[in-house]
Amino acid sequence: MKEVKGSPMGGVLLIDKPAGFTSHDVVNKVRRLYSTKKVGHTGTLDPMATGLLVVLVGRAAKAAEYLSADDKKYLAGLLLGITTDTEDTTGKELTKSDAIPDEAAVLSALDSFRGEIDQIPPMYSALKIGGKKLCDIARAGGEAERQARRINIFSLEAEKKTEREYFLSVHCSKGTYIRTLCADIGETLGCGGVMSSLRRVSAGGFSLSDSHTLEGIEALDEKEREALLIPTEELFSDLDAVKLPAFYERLCRNGAEIYLKKINCSFEVGKRVRLMGEKGFFALGEVREYPDGTAVKAIKNFDTE
Repeated sequence: MKEVKGSPMGGVLLIDKPAGFTSHDVVNKVRRLYSTKKVGHTGTLDPMATGLLVVLVGRAAKAAEYLSADDKKYLAGLLLGITTDTEDTTGKELTKSDAIPDEAAVLSALDSFRGEIDQIPPMYSALKIGGKKLCDIARAGGEAERQARRINIFSLEAEKKTEREYFLSVHCSKGTYIRTLCADIGETLGCGGVMSSLRRVSAGGFSLSDSHTLEGIEALDEKEREALLIPTEELFSDLDAVKLPAFYERLCRNGAEIYLKKINCSFEVGKRVRLMGEKGFFALGEVREYPDGTAVKAIKNFDTE
């Protein structure tokens, strides 16, 4: 395996995922295009969904476990009058209803889904319970008890397309299932509902407008593909940057904690920061309490193996 040439730290690749591809299909294709096995992503899209998939290439793949603030925006289709086992139009139909509420009732129902709400993850998801994926349990005909999770719907708007179908515009927190949101809206209305389409338009500060198609990337040469990679540091752009003098940078790179009083900084314990050296960003750091005071220590280096 060779590292991504010309980009020792790897980077972020924004993909406009086509329908019919799993997120893993995209990862496998990027592995081939960039000649590295080190590829991950920051949030799964179902095969029927399209839109922004944030792919981590090379050493940037190490960032996935540290990404916490990852809000997303979607455009989704809500089809009223049916329910399915998958909560979308790809599943087996369970119920059907012709008692479709009028537009005013639909718009009014959205009020109870804005802000912080509890959502029970769907059975057809990659979440694991007892070491097994929920979707595998569901496909085998089983069901598992799931705990509701707290999510935040920052904004939710609807536009009527037909009597049965609406376009939803959703801005939500990480961990939100749009399929379940559609099903829950349908349940509230008493007629049932499923997700009929889904397109992710932003995630974690990145926009679909800056993304690339797989076909477009495939048509480029190696140098042009490398030029598409966004610096790994952009994944942590919401964090404060701490510039370390050369002496402290060397200590930090060797695993030592750097006391904040030594570098004239002040942060609360638990805060994460971008650690900057002579050549720029090199690690994610976390502030911790030590016997001799408060210090920052690198918790993940991005320009070393």
